[in-house]
Amino acid sequence: MKILVIQQKMIGDVLTSSILFEALRKKYPDAELHYLIYTHTFPVVEHNPFIDRILLFDPVVDLKPNGLLPLLKKIKKEKYDLVIDVYAKINTAIISAFSGATKRISYYKKYTSGAYTHTFELLTSPKTSAGLAIENRMLLLTAVAKDFPAELKPKLYLTKEEISSAKALMKNAGIEVDKPVYMIGILGSSSEKTYPLKYMAEILNKIISSVPAAQLLFNYIPSQEKEAKELYNLCSPQTQQHIFFETYGRSLREFMAITAQCDALIGNEGGAVNMAKALNVPTFSIFSPQIKKENWSIYENEADHVSVHLKDYHPEFLTALSRKTLTKKAAQFYEQLKPNLILAKLNTFLQTNSSGKIAELKQIQ
Repeated sequence: MKILVIQQKMIGDVLTSSILFEALRKKYPDAELHYLIYTHTFPVVEHNPFIDRILLFDPVVDLKPNGLLPLLKKIKKEKYDLVIDVYAKINTAIISAFSGATKRISYYKKYTSGAYTHTFELLTSPKTSAGLAIENRMLLLTAVAKDFPAELKPKLYLTKEEISSAKALMKNAGIEVDKPVYMIGILGSSSEKTYPLKYMAEILNKIISSVPAAQLLFNYIPSQEKEAKELYNLCSPQTQQHIFFETYGRSLREFMAITAQCDALIGNEGGAVNMAKALNVPTFSIFSPQIKKENWSIYENEADHVSVHLKDYHPEFLTALSRKTLTKKAAQFYEQLKPNLILAKLNTFLQTNSSGKIAELKQIQ
């Protein structure tokens, strides 16, 4: 059996959908499993032992009218028996239909349903701690067989060389691994998904006042250095002394390897949080107002993985508002998620995930 899984577009989505390969491989050990993903997301599935082949989709080229046809011909030539389209948008529906696969599975949408042989309505209430992002993906497999597990945890696969290199980089930067090391997700995937920098600076100041031995790493790329420097400058001089500003992942794989050596990742919800979870690194994530927390609060347990959302404190602000409206007014609603609201929860998280690294943890005030 030859199976194609389609998942565009974000890193977190591609990583999360990779659970389908583990499930399919265990059920069908002799199947040939292919994954169609955006080019920039390849690092999160590199070295995944359950995937036989990765097909890279370049949105700049392949989404052009004359660019999609060569890809469609390539897909059809593969003669897939089964296509699972997790993305479920018009362009992937076209790919699915053109594949000629006997069985084509996706989520139900009126404008794409004709492209598939089996469709599912999205679940709206999680049944497990895995969360809806996991459960809805596993739901698609029920069209193949009924005995797949309800949930699986995404995993990342680092090489020994990558881990050794990250440890050396951190050691050369003067980072002491016997003291708490926190990776800080300083930015979201867009400005609308980014916790106000002035608030993030307050959070970092409180972390250092609570955990004086803490060492902070910023997750950013060179094109985001301006925003990273702005946050750095907003922090107190004392906090700045604990920030290793020049130590960051120059590539996605290097970021993952560095994060794997950290005690926790704290910051904006998004792909970085999903990667940390896949590396078994504790996470404290801040959701943007327009994101449904229940969709992406993957494997949260109020201990190792914790998150906060404006609706946790002021649900009345979000009642009956569409995602479009919330996105337009994200900055306005984020202003209501003040640091003092989340500090108690953060304090508990730090207590839980700093044990063994410090003799005493001060209470955040």
